Amino acid sequence: MSEEVSLAGRYVPISIFWSYVGNGLMAIVFLATYLFAIDNVDNALADPSGYPFIYVFRTALPNSGVNALTILVLIIVIAANISFNASTARQTFAFARDNGLPFSKWISHVSTTKEIPANSIILTCVITCLLSLINIGSNVAFNAIISLQVVALMMSYACSIGCVLYRRVAHPELLPKAQWSLGKWGIAVNGIGLAYVTFSFFWSFWPNSIPITLQNFNWSVVLFVGVLVICLVMYVVKARKVYVGPVTTVRRLDD
Repeated sequence: MSEEVSLAGRYVPISIFWSYVGNGLMAIVFLATYLFAIDNVDNALADPSGYPFIYVFRTALPNSGVNALTILVLIIVIAANISFNASTARQTFAFARDNGLPFSKWISHVSTTKEIPANSIILTCVITCLLSLINIGSNVAFNAIISLQVVALMMSYACSIGCVLYRRVAHPELLPKAQWSLGKWGIAVNGIGLAYVTFSFFWSFWPNSIPITLQNFNWSVVLFVGVLVICLVMYVVKARKVYVGPVTTVRRLDD
């Protein structure tokens, strides 16, 4: 989405930084309030609704208050899902536009009447619905896919932060001048970020409990390796011949 922002190199990092600070402060207030309101953790986890926060609402409020707060939570979740799908559709469109996906021409098509990448939006919504239906048939499979999401995010963060950190330390002259920078704190922040995502990546493959059974085994490692192998095969067979990437495109336009 940075492509649609003026002076993205300055304002996108500022937006990310202050949204993190603002949401972090609000999360601390919410978490402290929530923890103080829990009178019994075991009862909250065993609540018939399956959602511990409803148990906490019920112990502090009458039914009308529980319904009101639950509706607010649902509205926030719905709004977040719309935002997530819009972001995912935009990334899917951008990656397909750079020939990084199968059927890239169809996925990256922009509707001349609506002026939006309708195909990528439809594809994203369909895949989201299909993934949600997995939970009906197998909770284990659904949890494995959710775990794969965390692992994939940590892997992508590790690659991008690691490359930037390497350039900062080994070849700082190759990095373009940043429009918004942390200055002397940049290397330290990159190092802490890389350590955190590496830690999270490692522990995301482990099961949540022992003894390990087919039900509690963390299948994300199997899915991650499978997806990685498929991506590598696709890259060797086709993608390396057609994928150019947005950086190459920008440099070509600058020349």
